[in-house]
Amino acid sequence: MVLSAAAFTTNVLLIRALGQVQAVNVWLISCTRFVVGLALIYALYCREFKPRHLVRHPTLVLRGLVGGLSVYGYYLTVVHLGAGRATFINNTYVIFGAILAVIILGERFRPALALGGVAALAGLALITNAFGPGAHADRYDLLAVFVALASAYVVITIRQLHATEHTATIFAAQCVYGLLICGVPAALHPDPLSLLAWTLTLGAGLFAGIGQIAMTRSFRDLPVAEGSLLQMLVPLGTAIGGVVFFSEHFALYELAGAALILGGTAFTALRR
Repeated sequence: MVLSAAAFTTNVLLIRALGQVQAVNVWLISCTRFVVGLALIYALYCREFKPRHLVRHPTLVLRGLVGGLSVYGYYLTVVHLGAGRATFINNTYVIFGAILAVIILGERFRPALALGGVAALAGLALITNAFGPGAHADRYDLLAVFVALASAYVVITIRQLHATEHTATIFAAQCVYGLLICGVPAALHPDPLSLLAWTLTLGAGLFAGIGQIAMTRSFRDLPVAEGSLLQMLVPLGTAIGGVVFFSEHFALYELAGAALILGGTAFTALRR
């Protein structure tokens, strides 16, 4: 799961670098991610991948559709709410996922998970300045909550599907149905890209694929609450990358948020 967080962090930083090179349609970025993901599946798990299951297994179909729609919903809330507020609300899936895991999967909701989750969410709110001056609630806040619920549902289905499906098939559901959702908008708004832009886009897709495969495999063994909390390392890594590669500066309260994220995540993992 830590490898997954590192890969997702690299993905975010590459997308950020891409934005400085050239403006690229987010639908194209999403499609590239799904195509590269499918290429990874065939390269690493050609024998284990069961493509017929993608249309025969209702849970796989639903996992793919919900996952694809949640990607679109997340980008939409980023546009209307800002990256900080949207990211904070979306990452409340940690709490929703833990609760759903208790209800659906019968997992134990330990006090350490509750404490670590609250600390990490508080830290994320600080580091993203989610509720800074000028923040106000509207219908997109409600949409962001639904996106968080969708993300929690996806994590739950990953845990359930591991009982009968291989990691490659579970990940492929997101790629295939994500392409069905994002392919048409991407085709309607084609963007000619420079060589550097394509390199960054493909690199971002590669690391996103690695991160998704690692995360999917990890949820076969890790409880939902603990695995989701380790994903909180992504915004922390992104913040550090912003300082190192993009000369960003952070206020004291943002550093306090980073400490809460790291502390809450580490506390939960070590308490196991």
